[in-house]
Amino acid sequence: MQEFDVTIIGSGPGGYTAAIRAAQLGFKTAIVERDKLGGVCLNWGCIPTKALLKSAEMLNKVKHIGDYGLKVEAAGFDFPKIISRSRKVAEASEKGVAFLMKKNKITIINGTGTFNADKTISVKDNDGNEIETIKSTHTIVATGARARSLPGIKFDEKKILSSTGAMLTQNVPAKLTIVGSGAIGMEFAYFYNAFGTEVTIIEMLPQILPVEDKEISDVVAREFKKSGMKIFTETKTESVEVKDDKVYTTVSGKVNETFESDAVLLAIGVTGNIENLGLDNIGITLFKNAIKVDADYKTNVEGIYAIGDVALINEKGKPWLAHVAAAEAVNCVEKIKGHSAGDIDYGTIPGCTYCSPQVASVGMTEEKAKAAGYKLKVGKFPFSANGKSRAAGETAGMVKLIFDEEYGELLGAHIVGAEATELISELVMLKSLEGTGESIIKTIHAHPTLSESILEAAGVAYGEAINI
Repeated sequence: MQEFDVTIIGSGPGGYTAAIRAAQLGFKTAIVERDKLGGVCLNWGCIPTKALLKSAEMLNKVKHIGDYGLKVEAAGFDFPKIISRSRKVAEASEKGVAFLMKKNKITIINGTGTFNADKTISVKDNDGNEIETIKSTHTIVATGARARSLPGIKFDEKKILSSTGAMLTQNVPAKLTIVGSGAIGMEFAYFYNAFGTEVTIIEMLPQILPVEDKEISDVVAREFKKSGMKIFTETKTESVEVKDDKVYTTVSGKVNETFESDAVLLAIGVTGNIENLGLDNIGITLFKNAIKVDADYKTNVEGIYAIGDVALINEKGKPWLAHVAAAEAVNCVEKIKGHSAGDIDYGTIPGCTYCSPQVASVGMTEEKAKAAGYKLKVGKFPFSANGKSRAAGETAGMVKLIFDEEYGELLGAHIVGAEATELISELVMLKSLEGTGESIIKTIHAHPTLSESILEAAGVAYGEAINI
């Protein structure tokens, strides 16, 4: 039996971050991982999908290169090579995590960890053979989540795809139906559309990107429709059937129709990986396919914690995001150490979608701010009025800022357009510091930059904009 101060089950962004911070704080640390270091994010999600999206972006640039006064031969692509590049990027990320584990003297135990009744952890190999037993003063469950399917429908990763199958296929489908229009659905919609796939998007709620501000969502919908995608909102998926090498998706609502396609991507969210952990052996309290924890990420069992997508702090839920898991990891470990770490403010978590146009936001939408009873000052500035955007030929989109009229505090920030996912950080910092519209207006922004659109949006809200 090996003994550790802190053991983490799972090595995704939450798990490996927790391990590193624990080691930095002097804990003897181990990490148990049944598959690849880095978890879903580094191997099958965040990082390799961005590699795919970069290929799509480059192809679209080449298609419009004449707009920049340049000439090239007709654009083509090698789709298997695009997929291969994405896998190489993922492999490099995994090696990077392995290096960090070694650098921080963290013990890696490969296998599936299961709690015994005495809170020790049995680690088994892929054949079910026990290879190690661990005794740990503190154990953090960071097993993440997996794609959720519809009732009675199973992923075969050939015709009925999760995000993993969607990033591994070697052939471009002629027609693809995407059920769900969150970040994953929208990113793959953009990706496959760029390579000629006829994309149909099905969304049960009134708008695509349902968690985003409606005006921002409308911009994406408009740009997607321009590129030939079909979007059906307020439409429920009733069934998905595979027949004769085709997939038939039957929907109801605004439209009552059956769509034929070569494949269907189900992008309707995730569910926590709580199975085969022996949680019932130690009496862990569960809620909605997740582990219930308090603000310190403690479960109801002494010495056992949970972070990331597998953990639920309250019934309202939280964003399923890699950077949330990493932040919770640091917060959890520092609290174990006895630091005055404070609690994470989930109202200042940025959300990013990496399709084109990109989408990024933090805080309340205009609708939610009004529902909360605030009187608002709202400033909107289009990228079409920004000099750098015009020079770059990236004029689709805008910055939208929402301020509390009484105190001037930034309540929400929403960006759609080029580099939105990079621009949002300024506003996340401002919101975390309870900054105001005046804070933005009095900050000199470099010219010409896309970030000037943030300055101008604040100016619009307060009647001080210069360039609109």
